[in-house]
Amino acid sequence: MTSDSDWEDNDYPLAYLITIRTFGTWLHGDERGSVDRHGKNIYGSARISANANLDNLMRDEMNCPPFLLDAKQRTAVEEEIGNVCAKRDYSLLAINVRTNHFHAVVSAQVKPEMIITAFKANATRAMRERRLVADDARVWSRGKSRRYLWKPRNVELAINYTLYGQGDDLFDDWMEGGRNPSGSEGV
Repeated sequence: MTSDSDWEDNDYPLAYLITIRTFGTWLHGDERGSVDRHGKNIYGSARISANANLDNLMRDEMNCPPFLLDAKQRTAVEEEIGNVCAKRDYSLLAINVRTNHFHAVVSAQVKPEMIITAFKANATRAMRERRLVADDARVWSRGKSRRYLWKPRNVELAINYTLYGQGDDLFDDWMEGGRNPSGSEGV
């Protein structure tokens, strides 16, 4: 048995933390910072800092309005990601679909780009089939974030972040009779 600090020589990590944003909800120049997709997204490198002019330029160049997921759309996305994982034999360890992004912790023996492509395509298809989005709607941003989780403690932290580190509105919904992240009914 190995400890959390031992090196494992595996082709794939234990899991991935995948984050996918909806279109137009986090642009370069945003006060939260961003990463460059042209070779500057290197671990430990500086992010693109807040820049109102850049943010305005990015907004001016958008050809569609920002996309926010409503409750029905979020449900469709979550269900379809579960379906993708079941069909492809991925283990979905945690998911949290928000109005402007979702996080998923997934264990799979494939590169994360394949998972991300499948999530985006199938979630969009499911929403279109349910007539929850227009056929020409731009739902997802071009980018994505995928973190490789090599150690059990990293997986545990990613699951906790995904389920419980996303703000209090989830728990407000639960208290009002909605679903909590574990799927059980509210009080």
